[in-house]
Amino acid sequence: MEAKTLLAQNKLRVTQSREEVLSVFLSSTIALSNQVIEQQLDHIDRITLYRTLKTFEDKGIIHKVIDTTNKHKYALCVDGCTDHNHEDSHIHFECITCKNTSCINEVSTPELNLPPGYQVNSVDVIVKGFCSNCSN
Repeated sequence: MEAKTLLAQNKLRVTQSREEVLSVFLSSTIALSNQVIEQQLDHIDRITLYRTLKTFEDKGIIHKVIDTTNKHKYALCVDGCTDHNHEDSHIHFECITCKNTSCINEVSTPELNLPPGYQVNSVDVIVKGFCSNCSN
């Protein structure tokens, strides 16, 4: 999918910054931190990048990725995410060698049976091991 198309589908105005940030996500197979995006788009200031990421997250275009590096990372959402409602019920895989984190959309987070009185808001599952690039 093209960045302009994805922005239009989410009723967002097409700006050069939004298009460039979205293109970085569309060309990546791993979750990206602010720092990585800043390095690739060094002409976009941090405030613009932060606001763009927040807008994309609010619109269901990207989601925050949980891992153990203590850095905020983001990845593209799959179908089903909408404004303020993420349907990303998949696991995240963190490679212990290269430290990259990937969404494994083919594996859903497990169903939880909690005791009465508890209500699930979200489930984050991190699987650690060797990614396909590092396991060879």
